[in-house]
Amino acid sequence: MEIDALRDAACHANRDLARLGLVVLTFGNASVADRAADLVAIKPSGMPCADLDPEDVVIVRLSTGEPVASHRRPSSDTPTHLELYRQFTGVGAIVHTHSVVATAWAQARREIPALGTTHADHFRGAVPVTRPLTAVEIAGDYERNTGRVIVERFADGLDPLAIPGVLVASHGPFAWGPGPTEAVDNAAAVEFVARIAAHQAAIGPLEPISADMLRRHFDRKHGPGAYYGQPARLTRER
Repeated sequence: MEIDALRDAACHANRDLARLGLVVLTFGNASVADRAADLVAIKPSGMPCADLDPEDVVIVRLSTGEPVASHRRPSSDTPTHLELYRQFTGVGAIVHTHSVVATAWAQARREIPALGTTHADHFRGAVPVTRPLTAVEIAGDYERNTGRVIVERFADGLDPLAIPGVLVASHGPFAWGPGPTEAVDNAAAVEFVARIAAHQAAIGPLEPISADMLRRHFDRKHGPGAYYGQPARLTRER
């Protein structure tokens, strides 16, 4: 992907976060990777997502984090994004938000349980929560360590492509996907299932969905025999 196209993709992803109400002010960022070119495009630090233009987007090396082309400073969360790209090889775009209800679950240090079919359509299990960072991790390479605790949480057999989102304890949600459209969609899904779970908690017990129903709903949309939606040739380009 050419640098201009990479910048444009990242710009649209960041604007989409604002359009969907997943970010306010400067509280969030999106990045897009071109692994073949060793490049990542990411929002500049401290700029509102809604106001972003393609020329504002910062390009850094995936392997080193070194800035390649920009007059702006990259997001302070860039080391977190880079750590996830390096460890989750099927990921092509990453989104971080402070969307209200998902952030509330993160601040409560509670995973979002898989309660119903809406959740199962996007996540093959609970949206997990990381452990809190230690004082040493916070004082050290904080942003990269944030990425490391996310990777650590998935080391116990969780598939980041089947559960494309996480809550960082006391912080907020991250989501990802093979491309920017999927990453933004998954960020929206994290917030939506967080809202549903919060409403259910106010009504009654948080009874999880059955394993059979969870698997059926996830697989009909994402499994090898998926039949949800339209064939790719009939799907309108965005």
